[in-house]
Amino acid sequence: PLRYISKYREFVKHEAMKNKSQWKTMGPAKVAVPSPNDFLQKHSKEPKLAPKKKEEDGEKLLPLTVPQRTYRPVIRIKKNFINKNAVAVIRGVPKKPRPFCVDTRQGDKYPLEPSGLVPKYIKKKNYGVTPKYVTRRNEEIKREEEEYEARVLEHLKKKAMKTLSEEERTNILKALKKNWEEINHAYQGLPVLTDTRYKKIHKEELELKLKQLEHDIAAIEKHKNIYIAD
Repeated sequence: PLRYISKYREFVKHEAMKNKSQWKTMGPAKVAVPSPNDFLQKHSKEPKLAPKKKEEDGEKLLPLTVPQRTYRPVIRIKKNFINKNAVAVIRGVPKKPRPFCVDTRQGDKYPLEPSGLVPKYIKKKNYGVTPKYVTRRNEEIKREEEEYEARVLEHLKKKAMKTLSEEERTNILKALKKNWEEINHAYQGLPVLTDTRYKKIHKEELELKLKQLEHDIAAIEKHKNIYIAD
């Protein structure tokens, strides 16, 4: 029997060849080989300039014109820079030598001023003067403390705190000192040997009373204004 041949065979071949590119091949592409006569020549890629126009009568002459009466020609004076430089050197102020510091045997030197050996900072006008921001900060702290004390005083006044007079304060201080002397006299009269429990307890009680009295006396002597709640 004859082999089956599809009726769309030619149509498929045509579509395949239509959508096929030269680089979409199996194996090397079928590209036309360049001709050996089309080789790259020297200066072939450089831009070509337009040919220069030659003057018919040689160089082009400028038109002759008569100068005006107000025309003043510019006279250029030739300067002698050698003499000018010599005069500037003679009249100039000589440069002062820069101070250097040498610190090695080989003579290595460096400028003295930026080295830190010149005491230029202590010679400033504001050296040792308290900065303005520190003074301003101290004033703010002092003002805040005064405001806090005023608020505390106002708060105490609102609570109807009674201020202790100087006479009452002196009398209380004298009474506390007198009490301390009495307890101290009793403490000094204790026996040296505390062999019983009662002696130890009694000694500890006297020590606590003395410490409390000393604390109260120091507090009253330190503070002049004492407030007592009603």
